[in-house]
Amino acid sequence: MEDELRSEYDLKSLKIRKMGAKRKSFGETIIKLDLDVAEMFPNAEAVNEALRFLIRVTKESKLKNRHLQKRGNGE
Repeated sequence: MEDELRSEYDLKSLKIRKMGAKRKSFGETIIKLDLDVAEMFPNAEAVNEALRFLIRVTKESKLKNRHLQKRGNGE
């Protein structure tokens, strides 16, 4: 028996999982990004920063729209 991996095994795609009693304390949610999206970000921190920016802009936009609707209704 050979001690080499076959060429079809791509170890780069393997994910490391925490095992054992403290496994539940791992505490991170993993989100799988499509390749075209993942290529736009160098790391998880950059993804989180972009998402937080999008959340902030969305909230500000909703507040602005509510304010404009109130003004339009004569309130």
